[in-house]
Amino acid sequence: MVDAGGGTRGVSASALKLTVGARTLVSFPRRLVRVAWSLEQVLAGTRPALPLLAQADDGYLVTSVPHTVQLEADGLRFVRQRYTRYYVNLAGGREAWLTALSGQARSGLKRKAKKLAAANGGMLDVRGYRFPEEMAAFHPLARAVSKTTYQERLLGSGLPEDADALIAASRADQARAWLLFLGDAPIAYLWCGADGDTLRYDYVGHDPAHQALSPGSVLMAAALDDLFADRFRWFDFTEGEGQHKRGLASGGVACRDELLLRATIANRAAVMAVGGFDAAMVVAKRWSEAPALKRFAQHVRRA
Repeated sequence: MVDAGGGTRGVSASALKLTVGARTLVSFPRRLVRVAWSLEQVLAGTRPALPLLAQADDGYLVTSVPHTVQLEADGLRFVRQRYTRYYVNLAGGREAWLTALSGQARSGLKRKAKKLAAANGGMLDVRGYRFPEEMAAFHPLARAVSKTTYQERLLGSGLPEDADALIAASRADQARAWLLFLGDAPIAYLWCGADGDTLRYDYVGHDPAHQALSPGSVLMAAALDDLFADRFRWFDFTEGEGQHKRGLASGGVACRDELLLRATIANRAAVMAVGGFDAAMVVAKRWSEAPALKRFAQHVRRA
């Protein structure tokens, strides 16, 4: 990953994929340097510098490029995904944030908190962790939750097994964390790293056995309550969409993740294959939603 204004922190193996739903049909692996726009850069529209590529690198994966910004780079371009980069303006205060939420969102937060409290003997048990000794206690409890989550089992993005980096961040006052308990057991966790005045939504998860209690939403709302009294100006929901992000955010910026690839024959072929496949899938979906074809599909399924 490359942080704008900073140095290269690693090169990731990524891929262009032909996918149908969650199923990958064909994958074209590529060695990419990841360049991530921070929230402050997204809001200001300031461009991060692209580092020099090593000979073995296929190109860049630039994340959270505002849709109003055109990247200046040679080679092939491929938009990987489009989404809104959501955030909470913590400097505006808790009341302003609540007022800006929809009535449905506010009532939903109250209802979920009340339901979970009722399941826990009438009390919400949310515990915050900030200092190194606290983070050392947080880590094994959060890891126990992380092992149950889809983020870890399916995406490989659970809380790291090694606590050293998390504790080091807390020692520099660059981290905050929370756990939500049901009885004596944690059922949801949240760990956030800091980037200047911004706190990022880095690692999150909840035990799916308690999905009906909406533990993730309850914990997120409780964490935001704490943060309005903290030193941070922004809470960054980072890349990607999500109903919970949209419901809690005070603002958002339309962004895209874009691949900038060397103009090689192999890269051209991969981009053409994925682009053509994606276009065909859009057409197929549009046709499948036509009333006549829907009726035909239903008739075939009944036959």
